[in-house]
Amino acid sequence: MKKRKNILFRIIAIALAMSFFAAEPLTVYATTSEELEQNQKKLEEEEKNLEKQKKDLEKQTKDSQNKLNNANDKIDDYSEAKDGTQEAIDETSTEIVGLMTDIEMIKEDIAHKEELIDTTQKEYDAAKEHEETLYAAMVQRVKYMYEKGNMSYVQILLTATSYSDALNKVNYVENLYEYDRIKLAEYVAAKEAAEAYGEQLEAEKAELETSQYELEQEQAYMEELLEQYKATYADYEVKLAKAKQDAAVYTAQIKSQQSGIASLQKQIEAKQKEVDAAKKATQEAKAAEEAAKAEAERAASESEGNSGGSSSGSGSGSSGNSGGSKNISPPGSLSGSNIASYACQFVGYPYVAGGTSLTGGADCSGFVQSVYKAFGVSVPRTSWAQGNYGREVSYSEAQPGDVIYYGGHVGIYIGGGQIVHASTQKTGIKYSPATYRSIISVRRFI
Repeated sequence: MKKRKNILFRIIAIALAMSFFAAEPLTVYATTSEELEQNQKKLEEEEKNLEKQKKDLEKQTKDSQNKLNNANDKIDDYSEAKDGTQEAIDETSTEIVGLMTDIEMIKEDIAHKEELIDTTQKEYDAAKEHEETLYAAMVQRVKYMYEKGNMSYVQILLTATSYSDALNKVNYVENLYEYDRIKLAEYVAAKEAAEAYGEQLEAEKAELETSQYELEQEQAYMEELLEQYKATYADYEVKLAKAKQDAAVYTAQIKSQQSGIASLQKQIEAKQKEVDAAKKATQEAKAAEEAAKAEAERAASESEGNSGGSSSGSGSGSSGNSGGSKNISPPGSLSGSNIASYACQFVGYPYVAGGTSLTGGADCSGFVQSVYKAFGVSVPRTSWAQGNYGREVSYSEAQPGDVIYYGGHVGIYIGGGQIVHASTQKTGIKYSPATYRSIISVRRFI
């Protein structure tokens, strides 16, 4: 009889595994629930590694984006500074041209002043020469008259042939003195005017020469400043080229990283499908094993009954549906305690792999999903996804309504160190201590 039970168990397990692999091709050839569960854990670990790679790459992408933003800011700053320096170069060049024009004009003015000074010097020299000639002639006449000491107006009158002749001689002498005096005064005035004008021209020339010197100094300074601007402009060009090069490198990095993230996301999604398929296979294998075990026990009981000639008639039926028909209270308002109370109403209802019906049968994640759905809260379908949903709290902070993830299994915490969960096909939905297995994380969905 024992041999018959083992054969039946193996046939069911092999048939279940073959049907699973035909529907969901995997690279692992497990035949028992333990092997399938190990394969499931391995796939989940691979999925976590992919998620970690994706997060690392997302962090690198964020860092590259920050560097790109910094490079773009530098490009804007350097471009603005470069444009400002170019404006300064243009303005300085224009000012230098203006200075050079002013210098040339002043040089022309100086040359003109030199011509005027030369002309005025000649006029001064001529006036001075006339003054000296006239003065010398007058001195000679005066000297002659003094040397002829007997010459007097009386003698002039006595030598006159007539009164009219005397008057004429007197008038002649007076006119001669007056003429000499007037001419001498005119030449002195001309000489002084020429001398004064010459001094004025010399002052004006000196002033022009000073302006020329100052303009030439300003030109030299502006040319030096222009060279500095040109050097600054060249420096900004180098910095701008470097910033653009950095921006191109960071842009390429971001594109590559984004491509890597997309590729990892596809791998994660594919791995999630494998994990879901592995979970389903594990659950079906466990269900098949339990069914085979129950069938073997039933067959053994019948055999013993037939051999003993009597039967207890009590049977060994599953306790998974001990709840029977119940009056289910509505969920009420959304709160952790209401979620816990509502979930407890389904204790005793059956466990069904892949099921989501609270009364017709549900697996662990289907039970959690349907309880929360009754309160209008949408949560993921699989236990792994629920174990990463919401926000994590410590077990010491766990409150009724929180979801505890054990790795491949979930339950709803109801307080007092207890959970309600869809356990197995044999036990159905039931209560268990919250720490009956190692806790991976406690999640809060509301």
